[in-house]
Amino acid sequence: MTTVQHIWELLDAVPDPEIPVVSIRELGILRDVREDDQGLEIIITPTYSGCPAMDQIADDIRTALAQQQLSARITTQLAPAWTTDWISAAARIKLHSYGIAPPHTLAPGGDRVIRFAPRLSAAQAVACPQCGSSHTTETSHFGSTACKALYKCLDCLEPFDYFKTY
Repeated sequence: MTTVQHIWELLDAVPDPEIPVVSIRELGILRDVREDDQGLEIIITPTYSGCPAMDQIADDIRTALAQQQLSARITTQLAPAWTTDWISAAARIKLHSYGIAPPHTLAPGGDRVIRFAPRLSAAQAVACPQCGSSHTTETSHFGSTACKALYKCLDCLEPFDYFKTY
């Protein structure tokens, strides 16, 4: 019998298909692992409801489980909606090292209303993951994926993705 904790650890090695330096668990996409009389169930939540990577994530989970001779029902849960607050501290460091500016965290009790074009204050300026400068500008609200925006550093002139805060 496989423990639920073992499954969590096994799935911690499943990378996000769009950002392979972080796992689906580190990004907060892997929400729960349950075992009941019907077997194992894996709960995943997309970073946004139209995320095209969800089928690939489900396939990658099935593959990881099959390598251990396991199977599970995979359930996509849309509520509560995924939030960047679910990204682990380790994943934020990995995103930065990979060249993606990690999302800002919200203060406890902070405004959690999704804005389509949020205005960042000077204190929330997006720092360049290459040189660390906060002298940056958003060049496109939609980057390589819909959950990221494209920024440019005005000091080193490098473009980079910023993982939007949700």
